[in-house]
Amino acid sequence: MATPVIRSLQNHIDESKPVIIDSPPGTACPVLEVMECADYCVLVTESTPFGFHDFLLALEAAKALNVPVGVVLNRDGLGDSRVEDFCRAEGIPVLLRIPDDRTIARLYSEGIPFVKEMPEWKKKFEHMFGTIKGLACKNTGVQ
Repeated sequence: MATPVIRSLQNHIDESKPVIIDSPPGTACPVLEVMECADYCVLVTESTPFGFHDFLLALEAAKALNVPVGVVLNRDGLGDSRVEDFCRAEGIPVLLRIPDDRTIARLYSEGIPFVKEMPEWKKKFEHMFGTIKGLACKNTGVQ
């Protein structure tokens, strides 16, 4: 029932403020519903064969909906360079790299956002947000 919830949420969006809507991974209906109203889409992936496959599917969905994308490499250092190589060749920005780090994994498993325990990451996420706002404004023409 995620799609009706997302539609309801979209009716309450204040267009004068930045809005971030997270969706489950993949290309199912909730993802498409979120992408349809997005000015910009952040695709989070791992550079593994499975991650790259799912990334390509999500990228095709974003392209079909004409939504610009950037990438966050999760568990960076795991796998190979296929996602990064593809993004470089296609001109897709890699917005952030989150390392394959045991502390991050432990915090995640405990339901703790790692920026709360690793404050140096706050600046990295703020920088990524600023980059996304700039890219979204450039693509939409809205300031």
